[in-house]
Amino acid sequence: MILKEHLQDLGKKTLGLLKYVGAISLLMADTFSKLFVRPIRANQIVKHMAKIGVQSLPIVSLISFFTGMVLALQSAYQMQKISAEMYIASLVALSMTRELGPVLTALIVAGRCGASITAEIGTMKVTEQIDALRTMATNPTSYLVVPRFWAMLLMLPVLTIYSVIIGIAGGYVIGRYKLHISHHMYNKMTFQPLHNKDLYSGLLKSLVFAVIICIVACFEGLNAKEGAEGVGKATTSSVVRSFILIIAADCLITALLYFIGR
Repeated sequence: MILKEHLQDLGKKTLGLLKYVGAISLLMADTFSKLFVRPIRANQIVKHMAKIGVQSLPIVSLISFFTGMVLALQSAYQMQKISAEMYIASLVALSMTRELGPVLTALIVAGRCGASITAEIGTMKVTEQIDALRTMATNPTSYLVVPRFWAMLLMLPVLTIYSVIIGIAGGYVIGRYKLHISHHMYNKMTFQPLHNKDLYSGLLKSLVFAVIICIVACFEGLNAKEGAEGVGKATTSSVVRSFILIIAADCLITALLYFIGR
């Protein structure tokens, strides 16, 4: 009897997961099909670009700069034992370009902007504004999702590049003024190990993360339950699921680019 209950519970959870994946896939397909459908609301895209990109710069700057500094300090603790301090520059550059830059930026944007998107759309859902849009023959995906999607797709790679530069600058401060590595040597060891593949992988990750953040945030907002509690639950669910999918996607892309088919 207990086994039967556990199997039923597992079956319900599996069906719920499949239903969620199917529904979010339909929203993604609907969004992609409407990306170039006129009218393209450029003013709304620019507005959301400012929210996602410009307003995220301070927190991205702080976190990336201190991440670069901490990475250099932690590396120096071990590297000094084998007199290999000059390789700290390479370690910081590769770590920020391949992994920390794209992932940290995506997590920041998911927590800051993804939650905001879900709360905005969720509030519209529970106050029946989305039903009003449908009554006026306005597609909610075109009106609400597509401008945010374009803004996220354009701004997250830019924020990622900015994050990588600031992180490398943080490592430079430690390498130059704490470890006394020369300016020429630090620059040489920063750019020498970097290849086009490292740059492309970081940008590819940022594009995938942008899709994840926007689609999950919009989906949770569009499916928010009634009341303030429903909006709060949708916002929490949006951030948690975005974080999980970002880390999972990062692992998959890294495996595909660097380990599978070598």
